[in-house]
This record gives sequence, C-alpha cells and structure tokens, in this order.
Amino acid sequence: MDGSISVSQHQYAVTPGFRGLLLAAGQGSRFAGGGTDNKLLASLPGSEVSLVEHAARSMLAALPVMAVVNSLHNEVAQRLAALGCELALCQHAAEGMSASLMCGVAQTQDAAGWIVALGDMPFVQTSTHAGLLAALRDGIDIAVPSYQGRRGNPVAFSWRHRAALLQLRGDTGARALLQTFPVQQIPVNDRGIHRDIDTHDDLIEYTKD
Repeated sequence: MDGSISVSQHQYAVTPGFRGLLLAAGQGSRFAGGGTDNKLLASLPGSEVSLVEHAARSMLAALPVMAVVNSLHNEVAQRLAALGCELALCQHAAEGMSASLMCGVAQTQDAAGWIVALGDMPFVQTSTHAGLLAALRDGIDIAVPSYQGRRGNPVAFSWRHRAALLQLRGDTGARALLQTFPVQQIPVNDRGIHRDIDTHDDLIEYTKD
C-alpha cells in the first residue's frame, strides 16, 4: 500500500465497553517463505488477504478492535487501520507478548473487559469472539474457547484483571493469570482457536482441510 497513516498512539478517545485487542507487533522469526519478511502480511493460499487482515476482520465483526503494532506507519498498521482498527504503538514489542498486551490494555483502561487475539491466528471465527463477548457480558472474569475439550485463543478478561494485566512481564502473555484464577471454558465449533501460524508449512497445512 502506498502512503502512510498519520496517527498517534494517543489519538483515540477511550470509551467504556468491551474491546478487542489484536496483538500484531511481532515479525515472526520462524516464518520463512511466502514472499514476505513479516508473516502477518503473508497471504493465505488462494487468497490475497493477509493473515492479520483475516484475524482483524473476524474480530471486528464482533466488537471494536485496537491493534497493537510496532510501527504506526508500516504496512501492517496501514492495512489494519484501513479495516477500521484503532492503533496502539508498542515501542517495547521486542520484549515479548506481555509488552504488547500491556500496551493495549494501557490504551483502553476504561474498558469493561478485553478479548485478546493474536494476529497470526487467521482462522478464528467471529462466532468465537461473540461467545467470549457474551461471557464477559454475563459477568465472567476470564473466559477461553475450547474445541474438543482443549483450550485455545483468544482469551477474554474482565476489568477486574486490569491491574494484573498492566504488570505482566516476559513472552508468556497472561498465562500466569490463567493458572491462578478461575477460567470459564466456552465450547466452540472452531478449530481455528488452535491454529496459529508459526511457519510457512503451518500456512499450507491448515488450509488443506
């Protein structure tokens, strides 16, 4: 895409309600092939739409989304903004997933809760986001989708975990919270909750069926 988006991480007014956080600040060091150095911009076989755009579209159909990016002017940011995502710049994204998650929560601190999704998981269905959103509206503090009895992503957190989310460290995201507090599993008919794209082979394998 040509041009750039002039936007500040402080531009967006925070409004009450539930927010989607799409973590899209990584490059994907294990990804090779597909004609791009950034796996988030790789296209699904048979499609011109990138992984991160698929992930964003699915989430945007359920709730407003803030995408956490490592630049406000690169192609990932441009494509996500064009879809309607708000942008949050994470200057410390290289420190790990927790840094990106903290950045998103910090930019949306008045939210009633968050659904946290990953930019390299393009197969998650909108119905899964909707199920997690319903759980938050019902007062659940932490919810995860499960398919055939196994947990996956995205993960939903209520505002009650705001302080803990703002104190995360490392590359494990909010795993410690999932191990410490009660977690409501939301059964879904969605294999996409287990399908993150780490390598080009993953991209090919997951689109065979």
